[in-house]
Order: sequence, then C-alpha cells, then structure tokens
Amino acid sequence: LIILLSLSLCMTKRIKILLLLLFVTVNGLFAVNPPVDSLYVNMPEIIMKNIEYDVDIMLFNGGKPVDYDGDVSVIINGNDLVLPFERGLATYTYVFRENRTFTVNCQSAVYEQSTKPIPLWFSIIPPLLAILFALIFKEVFSALFIGILSGTFVIYFYKGVGVFTAIFQGIFAIIDEYVLYALFERGHLAIIIFSMLIGATVSVITRNGGMQGIVNYIMRFARTAKSGQMATWLMGLSIFFDDYANTLVVGNTMRPITDKLRISRAKLAYIVDSTAAPIASIAFVTTWIGAELSYISDGISTLGLETNPYQVFFHSLQYAFYPFLTLFFVFMLIKSGRDYGPMFKFEKEARLSGIVKTEESGITESELVGPEPDCKHKPRAFNALIPIAVIIFGTIAGLLYTGWDSTIWQNQDLGFASKLSHTIGQADSYKALMWSSLGGMLVAVILSLVQKILNLKQSADSMIRGFKTMLTAIIILTLAWALALLTEHLHTAGFISNILCEAAVHPGFLPAITFIVSALVAFSTGTSWGTMAIMYPLILPATWLVCMEYGMDNTQAMSIFNNVVSTVIAGSVLGDHCSPISDTTILSSLASSCNHIQHVRTQMPYALTVGAVAVVFGTIPAGFGIPAFISFPITIVLLFLIIRIFGKETHEQIVSK
Repeated sequence: LIILLSLSLCMTKRIKILLLLLFVTVNGLFAVNPPVDSLYVNMPEIIMKNIEYDVDIMLFNGGKPVDYDGDVSVIINGNDLVLPFERGLATYTYVFRENRTFTVNCQSAVYEQSTKPIPLWFSIIPPLLAILFALIFKEVFSALFIGILSGTFVIYFYKGVGVFTAIFQGIFAIIDEYVLYALFERGHLAIIIFSMLIGATVSVITRNGGMQGIVNYIMRFARTAKSGQMATWLMGLSIFFDDYANTLVVGNTMRPITDKLRISRAKLAYIVDSTAAPIASIAFVTTWIGAELSYISDGISTLGLETNPYQVFFHSLQYAFYPFLTLFFVFMLIKSGRDYGPMFKFEKEARLSGIVKTEESGITESELVGPEPDCKHKPRAFNALIPIAVIIFGTIAGLLYTGWDSTIWQNQDLGFASKLSHTIGQADSYKALMWSSLGGMLVAVILSLVQKILNLKQSADSMIRGFKTMLTAIIILTLAWALALLTEHLHTAGFISNILCEAAVHPGFLPAITFIVSALVAFSTGTSWGTMAIMYPLILPATWLVCMEYGMDNTQAMSIFNNVVSTVIAGSVLGDHCSPISDTTILSSLASSCNHIQHVRTQMPYALTVGAVAVVFGTIPAGFGIPAFISFPITIVLLFLIIRIFGKETHEQIVSK
C-alpha cells in the first residue's frame, strides 16, 4: 500500500482510481468468512401452510457461537442466499407450502429437518368443534375442552408422531401448555382475582341485609300493578353488578308483592330476566366486566393495537342496541299498560281473576342457591350502597391515578373529554378493578362487623361462598383463554379474514353477522359467557384484518371493531333470553316461581321483537357510519309504535297498601 501511494504521487488521476479499485477487489478476494462447522436453526413449533414464519439461523464453530457481524453466504433449500448476520444470528422469513425437508447449508455445516405444514383450513376446526359440541350436548365445559383437544392432537400428529401418542400428548398439552400459559398472563390472573372479590362482596352485602334494604326502600312505592312492575324494573336496575344476584334477589323479594297486585308470574319473570343480564352486560363495574375486558384485551394484544380494553369497552357502548333497547322496552310496556302475544293472556287472567300462575314452576325452592340475609337485624340499604359506591368510585379513582399524565392536563389545546379519554386510555384497568373490588369487599366486611350483624367467621364464610359462586365463570374463562391461544397459534383469524375478503363481505355487515351468530350460539348453549368465550377470540382479530384488507383507515376500522365488541355481548344476551336451557332464564323462572316453559314462551316474542329492531335499525346502519344518536331515537320510536299497534291494554287492578 505504501509503494502504491508513493507511485501514485506521479500518476494521473485516472490511474489512481484504477489502482484503488484493484486494491479493494484483491482485499475482498483474500478476506475469509468466519469459520462455521455447525448450525443452530430455530424452527417454529407449529407450522401452518402458506403462512410466513421467521426462521432464526445461528452460526457455531467448535461448539461455540460465532460472534460475527456481516453478510454470510448460505444455501436454503437449494437457493443461494446472502443473509446479514448480527453477532452470528440471522433471521430468514420463509413460507412453508408443502411437505419437504428444510435444509440450510453454510460452508461444511448442514442442517436438515423434515416439515409437514398443517393445512390452514384446519385452523377453524377447533372453534367450530367447540360450537358444535356445545349445540349437541348443551354444555360449554366439555365443548371447549374438545375444541382445544382437536387442535393439540393435530399439532402433534403433524409433527410426525402416531395417532395414539398424539392423543395423549394433546391431552397433556391442554394442561401443561395452553391452560398454564393462559394463567401465566398477568391480565388473566387480575380478572380472576377481580371476579372472586366481586363475588365475595355480593355474598357479604346479601347476607348482611344490605341488598334487602335497597329492595325494601323501592317496595314502598309499589301500590298498583303498574307501580309494582315499575318497582321491579327499578330494583333490577339498582342491582346492576351481578345478573345472578339480580335475578335471585329481585324475583324472590318481589314475588309476594306482585302476587297481591295481581301481576302474573310470567310478567314478573320477564321483567326480572330482561333487566338482569342487559344491565350487567353494559355497566362499568359488574361480574361481567372482568371477562369482557379480558377478551377485548386479548383481541387488541393479538392485533398489536395501541389502545386500552376499558377504552374499547366504553366506546362500544354506543353500539349496544339490544341491551339498552330491552331496558327501554320493558319500561314502555309497563308505562303503557299493554302486552301482546302469550303474555297478554296471562296478564289479563291475573288482573281479572287474581290467578297469577297456571302451573307449578317445575323447580323446587330448595334448588335456589344464595346467601340468606341475617333475620335478627333490620336490613339497612347503606350496608350495600357504601361497598358498591367504593367499587364504582374506587374504579374511577384507580383509572385516573394509574393513567394520570400532568402534561396532558396542563395542555390548554385539549378539551376535558380528550384529556379524560387519554387518561383512561393510558390507565391500568386491571389494577383499578382489583383495588376497588378489594376495597368494596373490606368495607362490606367492616360494616358487618362494626354493627355486629356478622361475626368474623360468618363474614369469612360469606366471602368463601362468594368465591365459590365465581368458580364456574373462572373455569369457562380459563378454557376460553386456552382456546384463544390455540387459535392464535393456528392463525384462525387470518383464515377467517381471508374467507370474508374472498366472499367480498363488506365490513359494515360484520357487526350484524356477529350479532346473529352470537345469538344462535347462546340460544343453543344456554350461556352468554360461553358464547363470548367462543366468539371473541375468533371474530375480533378477523374483523380488524377484514377492515384493513378493505382499505379502511384506523378510525373507520376501530368503529367497526367497537361495534363488533358490543354485538357479541348483545347477541349473547338475546340468545340467552330465548333459550330454555339458559342458566339466567332458569333462575328467573325459579326466583319468580313461574313455569319455566311458560316463561320462555312469553318472553321470546318480546326478545325477538327488540332483537329484530336492534339489528335492522341499529346495528346495520351503525356499521355503515350512521351515528348512534340518530339510530337510538328511531329504534325507540319503532318499539313504542309496535307496543301501541300490537299491544292490548290490561285491566289495572288497584290494590291498597
């Protein structure tokens, strides 16, 4: 190099350039790539056909990783490639399209592995099997288990093991992989803790007479059949935090009053059933909110969306047409004094003859499970109101505390709504829910101990009983989380979105389709929780991908996404109301001592009326951008006209106190 530089002093500019290029070329020829004698290739655990995967390739020499930065020549499946390595590691994106041996060559090192990709169409089988088994056997636990097992079996079968081995490994994988990893998620554990604490709080405030005190206060205003029904409706709204507690408390408490006021048991069961789930599904602090936030959180984390599950839930309420319209519809029926369909027959008979039921309920009182209030002490409403207030305002305070950003609130260019939305969006909703529910439970226990309504052992027993009431929900949630993780591994959302895109389904119709499918699943399974567990992991990722394929921007796609979030819940509640095997429908019949089939027959026409109006004049227009503040008044007016046209007046039987 020194000689060349010395000679260059007396050379022309062109000769200098040629000599420099010659030097660089010769230097490259003599440069040697790092020695490699073995390779480590990190292959995906589950390989789906026609899906892109990242394959990590690591260089080794003498049993030690090669620390090298730069380009290295490799041969992958016979193709010569130059991959950029960083610290001896490179990532290569590959699509597995057929059964073949995946090979990587680098110098003398060779890596080979036989691959058998799973057909992408199979990704829909596990959730479909879960739905099918739920329809056939009317039971959601075994349905979710079979759905997960079908997926784990095929995963191991395509890894090359035998049928029987794949079955056993699939069964073990349900527990040691999918259920375990589902419970490792911090948000999932937070939901379980929150649900248990809410269940314990409900149990304590029921046993200390707090809820009975609320009921007694409302009952003072019930003097006529109309006011008795209105008191039942208001009571249903007041016990918003749990649909089971709502059904059992309101039905059992109001039944003696409604009997005296000549209100049929069928109408009582309808009012009880049609306020319990709708109000619990849309309220901010309920036993439902934990599961709802969990499913929403899984959906947005799968898609990588930068938003908060509580924020999504809040924005989805504007599309919750069926729950809101059901509550309005019950109110309008009571206010107008009209009924139609089978309900009119029972109401007319009750008013004229005082016969409030025609048959026994078919369910014994001993089947009712719920903590009885302490009869030695006078029921006081504040024993329930204070813990509930702690939960509500504690949640709000927790959201503000965990999401507070002083720079946002000092920004004069932002309005109050924008600041609040940003704060809630940045908040840790799981912490807020756990803090508030723990505070509510402790306050309920302290109130019971201070007034000597319950001793410490009775309080502990009530809390444990409350924990037990949430066990069913927790098992469903855990299996649902496991199924959601499985569908993520199998790329089910991608398969569904591809089908919807190829079928040219406009994203605006997705909320209506979701509403109808959710209603059918809930009707067949009898559980809105099970329906949400099956539908949310499938439909949320698919909805977003379809919107993106259709060319929507984030704002438009988020509107459809929020709409779909609400329609899963709304469809689940509608299916629950129409299903004779629904747990809340059965409890409503039980608590009201109404014949179960009679309750289903009289409630179904009302539920289907509201459902049809909600989806045709609410959900579909909202999917195409019609604002909710336009759709809601239209749907309410339509329901009012239906009552006026088809409803017949029942004779009001005035009864003194």
